Amino acid sequence: MVNQNNKNRIVFFISDRTGITAEALGGSLLSQFEGLNFTKIHLSFIDTLDKAHGAVKKVNSASLEAGEPALVFSTQINSEFRVMISKSNCVFFDFFETFISKMERSLDLKSSHTAGKSHSMNHNNNYSNRMSSINFALGSDDGLGSKTYENADLILIGVSRSGKTPSCLFMALQYGINAANYPLIEQDLENTKLPESLQQYKHKLFGLTINPIRLQKIRDERRSNSNYASLKQCQNEVKRAEDLYHSNNIPFIDTTQISIEEISAKIINKLSLR
Repeated sequence: MVNQNNKNRIVFFISDRTGITAEALGGSLLSQFEGLNFTKIHLSFIDTLDKAHGAVKKVNSASLEAGEPALVFSTQINSEFRVMISKSNCVFFDFFETFISKMERSLDLKSSHTAGKSHSMNHNNNYSNRMSSINFALGSDDGLGSKTYENADLILIGVSRSGKTPSCLFMALQYGINAANYPLIEQDLENTKLPESLQQYKHKLFGLTINPIRLQKIRDERRSNSNYASLKQCQNEVKRAEDLYHSNNIPFIDTTQISIEEISAKIINKLSLR
């Protein structure tokens, strides 16, 4: 049911560690309720008794001020702190207990109850892989990494400001994927032939496109009233980039109305990178 008064609700994401999981799961649930406003408060590293008491005070204070219980999404592992917070003036969503208890019964095995396990620096070398991939993405940004393309898992191509860099960094940070990017400039778009530095890596290429009107607005914020930001220039570049994709059978997606998370997921699925 949609709140007709568009009333604001207070939301807390609480965790022993970074709170990334609580935010991701809670955010996915909140996104299903259009027309509501949510004020989001993050309480990370609630790993001592004093911090747990402090979290309870903050939840109670926010709920009292709002005149209704706050929503609390928790991945709190410590059972004592979890119970304390759940008894505050809130509607408590306990992701840890909800899923772990059922998994323990299904696997007939007790979990380790270790905080931050999924983000551990020693967890399957995942941390090191992600840091390495971030460095790779930064070193390969805007066509700087042509000498390292052979080590790339994929190479994003597209006109300036179509979403290449943030997508590469997101895939590096979240999945440890070595993503390079190459900006298609005027010389590259004079015909539909791939730039020479990309030709031997065609199997790694993935294109991004964007609505020219949206592109013009983005570019105008960066370089206002320039030819670079003119609608005519944006229309021309986008059309020629798409012609290049079609001519070389390069898969591509429109980034205009989708998030970085969605862009990354579509690319990863299309190229079978996971």
